[in-house]
Amino acid sequence: MKIFYSLFLILILFSCEQKTSILDYPKDVKKALELAKTNRYELEKVIQHYANDSLKLAAAYFLIANMPGQAYYKAKLVDTSGTKVPFDVLNYSDYTHMVAAWDSIEKKIGKIDYTRDTVIYDLQVIKSDFLIKNIDLAFMAWESPWSEQLNFEQFCEYVLPYRGSNEPLEEWRENLYNQYTYLLDSIKNFNDPIEIAIKINNNLKSWYKFDARFYRHPTDLSYSQMKNYKMGRCEDMTNLAIFAMRSQGVPVMSDYVPYWPNTGNNHAWNATLDKKGKTVIFMGGLDNPYEYKLNNKKSKVYRKTFSIQKNNIASIAPKGESIPRWLSGKHYTDVTKDYIKVTNVNMKMQKKVPDSCHFAYLCVFNSGKWKAIEWGELKDNKATFKDMGMDIAYLPAYFRDSIIPSSPVFILNNKGEKIYYQADTINKIDISLYSTTHRTIVKTTDEIETSAFENNDKYILYYWDYQWKSIDTLISQKNQALHFKQIPSNALYWLIKKDGNKEERIFTINENGKQIWW
Repeated sequence: MKIFYSLFLILILFSCEQKTSILDYPKDVKKALELAKTNRYELEKVIQHYANDSLKLAAAYFLIANMPGQAYYKAKLVDTSGTKVPFDVLNYSDYTHMVAAWDSIEKKIGKIDYTRDTVIYDLQVIKSDFLIKNIDLAFMAWESPWSEQLNFEQFCEYVLPYRGSNEPLEEWRENLYNQYTYLLDSIKNFNDPIEIAIKINNNLKSWYKFDARFYRHPTDLSYSQMKNYKMGRCEDMTNLAIFAMRSQGVPVMSDYVPYWPNTGNNHAWNATLDKKGKTVIFMGGLDNPYEYKLNNKKSKVYRKTFSIQKNNIASIAPKGESIPRWLSGKHYTDVTKDYIKVTNVNMKMQKKVPDSCHFAYLCVFNSGKWKAIEWGELKDNKATFKDMGMDIAYLPAYFRDSIIPSSPVFILNNKGEKIYYQADTINKIDISLYSTTHRTIVKTTDEIETSAFENNDKYILYYWDYQWKSIDTLISQKNQALHFKQIPSNALYWLIKKDGNKEERIFTINENGKQIWW
């Protein structure tokens, strides 16, 4: 966050009486103004508006300098030919019926998925009045007694921003500031931001709910859409808490797991700071601070930031290098070690590095695919992956528009040791499998549970050897084991129901012949 200190030093060099000229702009602000193109005039109006207020000018500089990349991303549902497919998740009574309708469409026309349609960049559309109003109201909220412990850097990151993620751009601060002024009548400790957060969250719980149908809604919801729908997915719930609590000067963040390493999907939740600056997690509209629990294993935990993080892979990668989607942004920071015990993983890749490939990745298995969760810069075919969660299966890989395995799969155990699983096709074993797994939605995210077999379902057993290789297909009998004979030993396995959704979990076999799920 060096930008805060450099901005402060720049600001104290000039007199508050003097109008700010183009020569005074910090380097990152100049760059943002150039990207604004014809909207530059609106941003310079904000700068000139605060020319005689050094602190608000610094806040304006923070927003403008970190605005590149901030945008609303419109999406459309298309088939493999790019033809638009009409679909509204709210046309169905619940998640199960919505997914059934989606699957029915895919059976008729093939795979469908959302693709980016239009990107509306804040720099090119945001208006001066919008920014000025946001800044003034944020400073008003910062004057609250429960916000006194926040320094300017924390204020800029956790209170000042006018958006939560990539939702449609609109005003929310004034409405919510006025809506929650009644809280002042019931506050017992005016220096405790957690008390305020709990009171606001109790109100959100009374009218806003999680709805799994929004897993397949194409965009984050705006504040007005939240008020209209009164429901959304976890990202929407975290944004609603951000809007409501930041309007009162309560510092609120959105932390997230891009991919769970032991089930499908991803998840986002909220975090705030108590009066001593300690991070406390909660779930907007659901569980209050000190109540919320994260049950799944965590490989990496990231935090959304408004500021551009200059050490992220997207900030240092050579122009044109392909980067996995979840790692390709500049507005996030790694907070994994705030949540779990971590270790660094040093790797020497066994496969040759593709030309012009400067990074390697560690991947977790999520919803039937290996997905990159962390990166390391390649030097002499080696890479270091920092702050990794343990007791998790990882695949080292390269990335060129898709995952390219670079070394065998390994389990990173609780001691930080790598235990490799490289299939032995000579020394074979017989195994009996008694269950598979399936996803279940618990509150706002996914967990897994084991599931016994039913009658007459076909199951395919695979093992991993730089790709999934099928072993055999067996037909199940209710509550009976599936017996697979003479399969490769020391492998990572995957048992899936034929024509299913491939959400079953990977596993190894221990010395007692028992499945160990990963």
